[in-house]
Amino acid sequence: MIIRQKYLDQLLAFRDRDLVKVVTGVRRCGKSTLLDMMREHLAREGVSRERLLTFKMESMEFDGLDYRGLYQLVRKRTEGIVHPYLFFDELQEIEGWERAINSLHVDLDCDMYITGSNAYLLSSELATLLSGRYVEVEMLPLVFSEFLDFQGASLSSRAAAGMDVFELPDGSLSTAVGLFDHYRRYGGLPYLSLGTLDGAVHKAYCRSLYETVVIRDILERDRRRGRRQLTSPDLLERTCRFLADNIGNENSVNSIAGALRADGVEAANSTVDAYMGALDEAYLFYPVRRYDIKGKDLLKTGGKRYIVDTGIRNYLQGYRDSDQGRVFENMVYLQLRYEGFEVSVGKLRSGEVDFVASGSDGRAYIQVTEDMTDSATMERELRPLRAIRDAYPKFVIAARGSYPREVDGIRILGVADFFLHGRPLLV
Repeated sequence: MIIRQKYLDQLLAFRDRDLVKVVTGVRRCGKSTLLDMMREHLAREGVSRERLLTFKMESMEFDGLDYRGLYQLVRKRTEGIVHPYLFFDELQEIEGWERAINSLHVDLDCDMYITGSNAYLLSSELATLLSGRYVEVEMLPLVFSEFLDFQGASLSSRAAAGMDVFELPDGSLSTAVGLFDHYRRYGGLPYLSLGTLDGAVHKAYCRSLYETVVIRDILERDRRRGRRQLTSPDLLERTCRFLADNIGNENSVNSIAGALRADGVEAANSTVDAYMGALDEAYLFYPVRRYDIKGKDLLKTGGKRYIVDTGIRNYLQGYRDSDQGRVFENMVYLQLRYEGFEVSVGKLRSGEVDFVASGSDGRAYIQVTEDMTDSATMERELRPLRAIRDAYPKFVIAARGSYPREVDGIRILGVADFFLHGRPLLV
């Protein structure tokens, strides 16, 4: 088990506090394993195993169980145990689960951890019932530095000066760019990132994940909730593929519904909006709002969407090598989100900045480009940043090419600079 220290540290920071820890994220991003990491950490610290209780809601053991049954089952298993640690995996499988969790939180002296693969987990009654007595740990698939850990890659002493070269477990060497290209193509789903990987394995795994999320999680959950808004697997899949094909593009519900209708699909705007919302709830896509840099305000229109994992996107798009610039932009977005920034698209009077990354320690403006060795392309990328008059740091992140470290106060970062040493450069 390879420790994902960032997320484990977040759980440990709230250990034994009067807060329910809720780990959210797309299926198979590592949430269940994170609970295993936490449980093993506690055991190593001397917490007895009988105090570490795990409830995996997808097990047949809990089939047909409602929230009352869950409450009674937990109370029975914790009888006589002083301060148990309770781990609930994929809790949204239990109808009315939030009532059981609220009652357990009130009635038991315990420390509670929950995972869920749908944002409805936190938009349900939980927020109201717990009245702010929970903390969310948002989990993503592996970022590039974690991917290197899963690959067993370590910086090589055989590298030439100034080069990032990694040694793999079989003794072979690879540049950071070479490993990054592999990561860009196949993404960062943890199971797929252990050892070698070929296209057939990736395709089969992503198909299984996609069908689980789209068919079971989205359509079945909508049916169980009695909403019956999402009744067409075909329309849901078409909407998903459209969004995947248009990551980083500005899209409205109206434009997406219009594009689907032009393709012969009956799709009312309200219906498309419901399907888009369901895909967002399943953490497959992240909507990103626009930020008016001059007015210092978030705008209600003109947002974009990015996909949770570029490997899933490549699976949906047939592993085409086109649109690499937008795929790279998507990867920068995910890295910024992993680092804890609030990310928006920057609006200028004329034009835009790819990202405005805001954190407790300030803000940064970021342009993203695949390659800007051409002078006209460099000027195009630098122009929006030059137009911003405040003193916050400005960056261009470039996937390829060699550039000056700084131009007119704008710092230019390559793959290794940003993805392996990112946050210290953005404060």
